[in-house]
Amino acid sequence: MTRFARPARFTTLAALVLVAIAAPARAQDRFTVEKYLDYEQVSQPQLSPDGGRIVFSRGQVNKLTDRWDSALWIMNADGSRPRFLAKGSGAQWSPDGGRIAFLAEGEPKGTQLFVRYMDAEGATSQVTQVLEPVGDVKWSPDGKWLAFSMFVPDTKSWKIDMPAAPQGATWTPAPKHITTLHYRQDRRGFNRPGTVHLFVVPADGGTPRQLTKGAGHVGGRFDGQQGSVAYDWMPDGRALVVEGMLDSTADMNYRNSNLYLVQLASGATTRLTTRDGVWGDPAISPDGRRIAYTGYPASRASYQAGHLWLMNADGSGAREISGSLDDDPLGVQWARDGSGLYITLAQRGTSNLWFVPASGGYPRAVTRGTHMLAVPSIAGTVGAGTRASFLQPNDIVRVDLRTGSVTPLTRVNDDLLAGMALGEVEHLPYTSSGNTAVEGWLVKPPGFDPSKRYPLIMEIHGGPHGMYNVAFNPMYQQFAAKGYLVLYTNPRGSTGYGSPFGNAIERAYPGVDYDDLMAGVDAVIAKGIVDTTRMYVGGCSGGGVLSSWVIGHTDRFAAAAVRCPVIDWLSFAGQTDIPFFTYNFFEKPFWEDPTPWLKQSSLMHVGKVTTPTLVMTGELDLRTPMPQSEEYYSALKMRGVPAELLRFEGEYHGTSSRPSNWMRTQLYMLDWYGRWARENGKAVPRAR
Repeated sequence: MTRFARPARFTTLAALVLVAIAAPARAQDRFTVEKYLDYEQVSQPQLSPDGGRIVFSRGQVNKLTDRWDSALWIMNADGSRPRFLAKGSGAQWSPDGGRIAFLAEGEPKGTQLFVRYMDAEGATSQVTQVLEPVGDVKWSPDGKWLAFSMFVPDTKSWKIDMPAAPQGATWTPAPKHITTLHYRQDRRGFNRPGTVHLFVVPADGGTPRQLTKGAGHVGGRFDGQQGSVAYDWMPDGRALVVEGMLDSTADMNYRNSNLYLVQLASGATTRLTTRDGVWGDPAISPDGRRIAYTGYPASRASYQAGHLWLMNADGSGAREISGSLDDDPLGVQWARDGSGLYITLAQRGTSNLWFVPASGGYPRAVTRGTHMLAVPSIAGTVGAGTRASFLQPNDIVRVDLRTGSVTPLTRVNDDLLAGMALGEVEHLPYTSSGNTAVEGWLVKPPGFDPSKRYPLIMEIHGGPHGMYNVAFNPMYQQFAAKGYLVLYTNPRGSTGYGSPFGNAIERAYPGVDYDDLMAGVDAVIAKGIVDTTRMYVGGCSGGGVLSSWVIGHTDRFAAAAVRCPVIDWLSFAGQTDIPFFTYNFFEKPFWEDPTPWLKQSSLMHVGKVTTPTLVMTGELDLRTPMPQSEEYYSALKMRGVPAELLRFEGEYHGTSSRPSNWMRTQLYMLDWYGRWARENGKAVPRAR
C-alpha cells in the first residue's frame, strides 16, 4: 500500500506527445547507485508577498548519518543570488515580507518554530519551546500571530494497585494499554494516546494557546493516519477554517472529514460542511466571503476523484465548480482578484497548473507540457513551483500566470548529470482487455540498439490508487545503465485517469489490473527488442501485491522481486495500520464470507508459483508488516521454489528511505535478476 497522501492528477493525452528523449551521444558515464549519494532535491518554494524573492528547501544526502538533510535557501525571483539561509524546512513569509517562519530542531527537544528577520541583521528567534513537534505553520493576516498544529497527549492511564519497585530495581515497564483501533502508524511506530489540535502563539514569542479541543483531531486522515493539517485564516484574522474530525467518532472514521470555523479569541468551533464526505484543503477568498475546498460526498467506492467546491463563509450555498475535471485538485489558491482558483492537476502521468473560474465557468490549463509541475506559491501574476521531467530532476521554476511560460531557476543536479548518458524514455500507449486504453513508459539502456534484444524489468506501482509519472527516476536510470529495458505502466486502479478507471478494481483487486500489466509486456515484446528468456517483475506495496499475484498466474518471468507485499488479506486486516482500507475493499467482513478474501490473496495461488522469488521488506513496516512476507516466503520454501528473504534494518514501509538502503535495494534486485533465465519453460540459473 502507498503512504496514502492525497493522490495527484495530470493533463490530457493530447499533451503527452513525447516519443523519446535521448541523452547526448558523446556522453559515456552512466547513472550508477553511488551517484545517488550526490543527488539533490528541492521543494517547498515560497514567493515573498512582493514577488521579488523565493525561499525554498534544498535536500542533500548526509553520507555519515545515512539520511537526508534539509536546509533553507533563498534567491531572487529571477533565480539570481541563490544562497544558504538556515537549517530547517517549511518556510512561510510574513504578510509584509519582513520575516519568515520556519521549522527546525530546537530546545528543549524536537521540531520547534523559529522566526528569522529578513533585514541586514538577519536575527533569528525560537518562538516555541514545547515538548511535542510543531507543524503546519501559517501567519495571521496582520502578522501578529502564528498558528500551528501540535499533538496533545492524553494523560489517562490504567490504574492498578501495583506494589512499588524496590529502590534500585529494574522491573519490566508496564504494558502498552491500547483502547483505539488506530494505535500504530507506519514511520511513527506505536501511537501514544492523544489528539492533534491547532495552536496560536504571538509571532514575537510567548505562550502557545490551544484553539481546538476535544476527542477528535484537526487534519484530514486516511484510515486514522496522522499527516499534515490544511487550514486557512480569515482575512480579518478573527477566525480560521480547518479540516478535521472534531468528535468522538474520529477513531472509527475511514476517510471522512469536515471543515470547521474556529474563532481566534474564544476557540469556539462551528462545523461548516453539512454533508458527510471527504472535505479538506480550505482556501478563503480575498474578500472573506467564500471558501474554496476539495473533496467528494461520503462513498464506499474504493477510489473517487476529489473535486473543487465553493461555499459561502457561513457554510451555505455549497456547490461543485470543477466542471468536467474528474481528477483530484491540489494546492488550491485564489487569484488575487478573487475571480477564480489555481489548482494543480495530475493527469495521465503528467502534472500542470489549471485555473478554475469561481463563477463555475470552464476550467482552463495555465501550463502545458510533459512534466511534473507543482506550483505551491503565487504572488500576483507569478507562481513559484517545482518541475521534473524524464531526464531532468526536480528544480525550482517560475511560472507566468498570464502566458503559462515556465522558466527554470535552479539546476541543482546539472553538475552530477553533466556528461552522463541517460536512458531514452518512450511513451507506450496500448490496449488491454475490454478494449481499455492503458499507457506506460519504456526506459531504454543508454546507447540502445533496436536491432538487439535486451532483458526487461517490469516495475509495478503501489497504492493501488497511485500513478506513475514522467518525472526523472534514478532507480529506472540505474537499471537502464545496467543494460535493462524498464517498463512501468498505469493499469486500471491508477489515479490520473478519472474515477471509473481508478475504481475499476473495486471488490476485485487484483483483477483487470493484471490484464493491463500483461498487455503492457506484450506491447514491448511486439517491438522485437526483448530477450524473452530474461524478463523480470517487481514492485513494492501495491506493487508487491501485484508482483506476487503475477507469478501466481503466469510463469513467463525468469525471476521476481516481491517487495513489502500483502499476500493474505485476512491476516493483513489485523496486522496493518490501515484496517479500514482492507475491510472496505470487500463487500462483507471475512467472518461473514471469507471466500472473496481468500480468492484475492496471493497466498492462495502460491501453489502455482515456479518463479524464483526474492522477498524484501523493512523490519519496522507497519503498513504491510513483516509477517506478510514471512508467510509468503515460508510457503515458497515449502514448495521448493527458489526463494530468499531480505529483512531491511531501520526501514518502515518500503526499503529505500535510508540512502544506503536505497542503494542496497537496487543492487540486490539486479543481482537476483542476473542469476536467472527462463529456458524450455523453466527457470534456470544463468552462467555469470
